[in-house]
Amino acid sequence: MNLLNFVAQYPDETSCRVKFKEFRDQQGVVCPHCGSTSHYWKQDKECYECKKCGKRQSLRANTVMHGSQLPFRYWFIAIHLLTSTKKSFSAAELQRQLGHKRYEPIWTLLHKLREIMGKRDEMYSLSGIIELDEGFFSTETPDDEKKKPLKRGRGSQKKSKVLVMAESQPIEGQTTKKGKPRQVGHIKMIVINDLRSVTINSLVENNVTKESTIDSDDSTSYVKLKDIVKEHRPQVIPKEEIGKVLPWVHIAISNAKRMLLDIYHDIKPEYLQNYLNEFCYKFNRRYFGENLFDRLMIASVTYKNQFR
Repeated sequence: MNLLNFVAQYPDETSCRVKFKEFRDQQGVVCPHCGSTSHYWKQDKECYECKKCGKRQSLRANTVMHGSQLPFRYWFIAIHLLTSTKKSFSAAELQRQLGHKRYEPIWTLLHKLREIMGKRDEMYSLSGIIELDEGFFSTETPDDEKKKPLKRGRGSQKKSKVLVMAESQPIEGQTTKKGKPRQVGHIKMIVINDLRSVTINSLVENNVTKESTIDSDDSTSYVKLKDIVKEHRPQVIPKEEIGKVLPWVHIAISNAKRMLLDIYHDIKPEYLQNYLNEFCYKFNRRYFGENLFDRLMIASVTYKNQFR
């Protein structure tokens, strides 16, 4: 929805609270004590009461807002801004727009939303023909590495390693609207500590179906992928040909890097995954249009906040 429609639909705190309860009721409330799904709504206390064991939980409990004291409307505005823009929204800018005094609660709010975006995408596995490669994203040097000599290349302390996978279906005899020989499906980006074969194998096994075919370069990190999927097609790829052989992996890496550089100054390595969660979540739902707001609201009432 555009900004005018959002303001008209959610003009105040009460309208946001009512809508949040509507989403939660639709998805079903589960008692954390006994697992029952039958509840009363206590209007005077504004909480749910389990019909089986009598345990109560607030409207925010066991959702992305668990433990948060920020107004419901702050959350709705943040969800609207994240889902209505192609790129992203920084915590500093959101704080300024909301007129909130403190930066940290707004920063935490955004990271909680990005974390559940990642949880939602974890539900799905990639299938078909998949491009696979690693990307190196600029991040802050970890505190325990700052006094050590700066390394160059792939092992630099200022670079975080990311495994990138993209569903990439060839189009026989034609190209996409942008002239690509393959049509992209879903993507996944996962921050990794190293490029060892055992690390790559484990992530591929958990995120790719066994009947898939993987296209990659001939890195030694990928030598055992043939034992995990139906077919692995490694090949020596000259630098000038990488965009033709693995087009969508490198477009995704390039676009993600550009988004991070445009909006954020320095990113700590431990938070990079959350930013990539947002990029992948929105990329994978790029055709949802106005429905993206509702989809993120559903995820917000489904997953309990675990960000610390």
